Amino acid sequence: MEIEAQAILSASTRLDRNLTSAVELILAHSDRGDSGKLVVTGLGKSGYVGRKIAATLQSTGTPAVYLHPAEAAHGDLGVCQRGDSALMISKSGATAELLDLVPAFRELRLSLVGILGNATSPLAHEMDVVLDASVQREADPEGFTPTASSAVALAIGHALAIALMQARGFTAENFARLHAGGQLGRNLRLRAGDVMHRGDEVAWVSPEDSLKHVVIAMSKRPLGAACVVAPSGTLAGLITDGDVRRALQAQDDIRTLRASDVMTARPATLGPDTLLHEALAFMEDRPSQISVAPVVDGAYRCLGLLRLHDIYQGRE
Repeated sequence: MEIEAQAILSASTRLDRNLTSAVELILAHSDRGDSGKLVVTGLGKSGYVGRKIAATLQSTGTPAVYLHPAEAAHGDLGVCQRGDSALMISKSGATAELLDLVPAFRELRLSLVGILGNATSPLAHEMDVVLDASVQREADPEGFTPTASSAVALAIGHALAIALMQARGFTAENFARLHAGGQLGRNLRLRAGDVMHRGDEVAWVSPEDSLKHVVIAMSKRPLGAACVVAPSGTLAGLITDGDVRRALQAQDDIRTLRASDVMTARPATLGPDTLLHEALAFMEDRPSQISVAPVVDGAYRCLGLLRLHDIYQGRE
């Protein structure tokens, strides 16, 4: 893994202007009103890398398709249109099947970008832009298994996809439309107010309620917390299962304890319009992670309760 990581780091220092040139070349076809599709091709392990790069391009706003170089000569070349660009991936830069494709690509006026392990190879001389994917060594002891070279080619493909994504102004909303059925799309599409627990689903208590009353309310509505609400409807605090356990450990006699004695007075809260992916980061990317958060409006009125569990399991 260290060999592959170092190979990727080294490749990143060699991109220079070439990555920008590749982006400009690909986008130029779209600006002219051409198809603007990116045809990705490679053979063997490079072909599998190409399939993944094509999938990443598609999901980040760049129309892309994988073309098997051997099948291209048997009719699959029909997927190519004038104005497309081609991304050709090869460790050696001398893959015969890819070299055979070059004349056909040129006849269709495709711009050619290569992710190549040899920047002085025959294929490199045919490219409009070369992205240098060379490596000093592979990760296996004998040095012939395409490990580091595959990792570098994939990383460069990702760099190209993200650069195109940024150049196109591809947003989280765009991403959500293309991933509507997955967890990523759901987290970019839905908001805290869409999936939070509300009304009778939540344990609502007042600051003066006894701890016994709080425990009973939390047992009836087992969401892991009770919202402590002032008479005005604003959030006074939050009591979690952990708060109850800590109170039991700290006090010999809990009969006099009230909700206000054990609650967290200023808990971490979310707004109803917070996207789920933002809520997930808010709850997890902090020194002390939280698994539940009250949802409040602009006047700090408590609207409901959102659990980490709700982010991962739909309540649409």
